[in-house]
Amino acid sequence: MFLATAASSDVWNVLFQLLALLAGALVAGMLFERFRQSAILGYIIAGMLLGPGVFNVIDKDSGVPVIAELGVSLLLFAIGLEFSARRLIKLGPAAGIGGLLQVTITLSLAALVCLTFSLDLKASIAIGATLTLSSTACVLRILIDRAEFDSVHGRTALGILLFQDVAVVPLVLLVTMLGGDGGLAGVAFGLAKALGLIVGLIAAFLFLSRLILPQVMKQLSLARDRELLVLLAIVLAIGSSLSAHALHLSPALGAFLAGMMLAESPFATQIRSDIGGLRIIFITLFFASVGMLGDPAWIAQNIGPVLGVTFLILAGKATIITLISLAFRLPLRHALATGIVLSQVGEFGVVIGSTAFENDLISEDIVHLIVSSTLVTLLATPTLVRFALPIGDWAHRLLIRNEDPNAPITAYGKEDEKKDLVIIVGFGPSGQRVAEELEAHDEISALVIDMRSHNVDLARAMGLTAVLGDAANLDFLIHHGMSRARAIVVTIPDHRTSIRIVESVRTLSDSVAIVVRARYHSFVDELEQAGATITVDEEYQTGSKLKEAMSDLLSDPADN
Repeated sequence: MFLATAASSDVWNVLFQLLALLAGALVAGMLFERFRQSAILGYIIAGMLLGPGVFNVIDKDSGVPVIAELGVSLLLFAIGLEFSARRLIKLGPAAGIGGLLQVTITLSLAALVCLTFSLDLKASIAIGATLTLSSTACVLRILIDRAEFDSVHGRTALGILLFQDVAVVPLVLLVTMLGGDGGLAGVAFGLAKALGLIVGLIAAFLFLSRLILPQVMKQLSLARDRELLVLLAIVLAIGSSLSAHALHLSPALGAFLAGMMLAESPFATQIRSDIGGLRIIFITLFFASVGMLGDPAWIAQNIGPVLGVTFLILAGKATIITLISLAFRLPLRHALATGIVLSQVGEFGVVIGSTAFENDLISEDIVHLIVSSTLVTLLATPTLVRFALPIGDWAHRLLIRNEDPNAPITAYGKEDEKKDLVIIVGFGPSGQRVAEELEAHDEISALVIDMRSHNVDLARAMGLTAVLGDAANLDFLIHHGMSRARAIVVTIPDHRTSIRIVESVRTLSDSVAIVVRARYHSFVDELEQAGATITVDEEYQTGSKLKEAMSDLLSDPADN
């Protein structure tokens, strides 16, 4: 009984620390958003203040950082849902080979710089390994928030980040070897083992995705089993992370592979939207837990070296990645943007730095300098991502002399999206009639959204683009081109669901036309108050048709 009480006390203590961290992140995030800065900065600052370095509200051994690591896994799982194996291959050599070159060159040059500051060779290589990695969680989160994830520099950054996640294990083994815990043969064996485990993990996921999951999916319906789909997604995301961790691989990499496994299923986009709330909580905890690593007092006492090392890191990594991207024929604007986006030091770099310290390769002051500089680069990342494309465009115009200097660049290389999309929600008889009308307008493209797979299959059989999902979900609407929709036609009979859809659309756009079916006359006012542009009163229309039929019947001379 006493043991149970003690265990319960520990659980409640962890819950209190989680609550304190989330509350602090909420307050700090709101303050930063108030001044038009990224909320991520607030999350990191909140962790720094509540962590051991200042108020010590959060114990670094409490398990909060472990829980927070799930946030990165869920983020990579959600990204994997958008990246099937075919799409990943399309990232090209700039991702795979470019990632290898980035890790190798960054490590080598960083080690060379350390040697010039009279550090020994082993310490220099260990520090180079620490500075090589960028922040997967921070970069991808900000790119998604800014709708730049699918841009040229966003896709290139993703490919390099994924290679860096794969490189974590070899880099840890390298640092361990430098500490004297294994010879060259031991490291070679460790690398071969890690490669074999990655291949085995991929093979296991392919087996599940090709043979097991399709059978499970056949038993589920999005309209009927919504909760079960979310549970399936969470089980796969966390289970894959645990599997990768058990094999001493990156949990985030395992979650990404699991997301790719689901990417080909018709439920992929909806699952990504449904786990959004849970992902936000864990990601917030992750950034706050990264902030806990910082010691503001030490940073204040050593502000000169911290800022100097931070500048060298940002400038050096941005230059290396830009040159590599240019070597793979990326346009200058996108190559420079990729370099700026990936110029920070990531959270796994802190792990490698701690490993180097535990193996007596670097001193405690150097660890503090690495951690502090890492935090400063992370704090600078939202601003760097925000200005990456404008800086790339400026450099392009400055260096490419044969281009018209007055030529406009719309949205930093993106064409203005035309309002040429009509979204049809529900593909029953009413939705089918709407689709028939749209066929006469070649300039308009149609998208069908339905929660029943047979309706989606019917729409596709008619040559229409159709997706399985909930049109009331904001993430789902954004993902499927809400920004270029001219009109949305809601044909479903359930007025409560129709109201939710109308309110969601109005949250995203005040200008898009919304045409809604009202099953009964009493629902018309509610739908119009929710924001419907045109409400088709089914009772009134039916009554009008009945009146017209009766009039024709009574006026027919054959009946007189």
